[in-house]
Amino acid sequence: MKLFLITGVNGFIGSHTAKRLLQEGHLVRGLVRTTSNPEFIRGLDIELVTGDIVDPGSLEKNLRGVDVVVHIAGLASDWGPYKKFCDVNVCGTRNVAIAAARNRVKRFVHISSAAVHGFGGFRNADEAFPMTDTPFPYCETKKIAEQWLFDFARTTDMEVTAIRPGNVFGPNDHTFIEKYLDALIDRKIAYIDGGRHWTCPVYIENLVDGIMRACFETAATGEAFLITDGLNITWKEFTEHFADQLKVKRRQVSVQYPLAYGLAFSFEVLYKLFRVSTPPLLTRYRISNGGRDYHFSIEKARRLLHYEPSVKLDEAVQKTVDWYQERKKIQCNENL
Repeated sequence: MKLFLITGVNGFIGSHTAKRLLQEGHLVRGLVRTTSNPEFIRGLDIELVTGDIVDPGSLEKNLRGVDVVVHIAGLASDWGPYKKFCDVNVCGTRNVAIAAARNRVKRFVHISSAAVHGFGGFRNADEAFPMTDTPFPYCETKKIAEQWLFDFARTTDMEVTAIRPGNVFGPNDHTFIEKYLDALIDRKIAYIDGGRHWTCPVYIENLVDGIMRACFETAATGEAFLITDGLNITWKEFTEHFADQLKVKRRQVSVQYPLAYGLAFSFEVLYKLFRVSTPPLLTRYRISNGGRDYHFSIEKARRLLHYEPSVKLDEAVQKTVDWYQERKKIQCNENL
């Protein structure tokens, strides 16, 4: 039995990770801000401690006695000022890692992102694939944070591992899949280039499997791992699985990539010009993710972590749709 500290424990990935650790008999300490929403972790046997990754002074005492840190907290968005991303994703990671090393934490598992590789158009890219520069603050700051972390690890005895998830989805995902299914039902989805580009979904339970293995496998030390569901799947195929499960008509509307990218660029210029803080209807990040092949190999994770996606796509879609429909039912009842 080990004591784990999870940053971002109240979030989508953090709450699922905490549940798995508790199920396997471990102790979980969760770092939350005073303003954090406890919806996903209500009723779980978690020792909640208050702190903020951008405030190093709030971290030291919360890391005492911890065996493993799973650092999930971060700013994940396709829109916002670079400084805000840098403060959270880069400085926040540094603050947690330095405090962890001072407290002699044995292992530090950092949740990075497959987006560190950019959206240049590729299939079966592995962990050695170049981290190309992008105009997207999320990609750039996740890249900087991970690179700094591995450099820092060489100066300490702390074991460091990075997990680079693909496009995560599943129950409690309000950031991506809930909005995507809303748009699918409302017939507001259009494919880019007919939806032919390969994508890299990872169901939340499969991602947690990868995270768990990174926490315990000796071979994980000093390594980064891409974690997806291991599928060769296009955006059209992925979307049609959900349309069929929801029993809504499959979408056929398509826009060519250059036009979609140009529209997104125009939206961004206007939003910046008028200093609008909410994300535009279209962003270049969103268009790049869906308008280029963005697909990765999980062979390294299979080889070193013995990772194998256990929840197959049909089951993952079923579980996600069941959650989505129950959530909409509850929202409907609340509005009556």
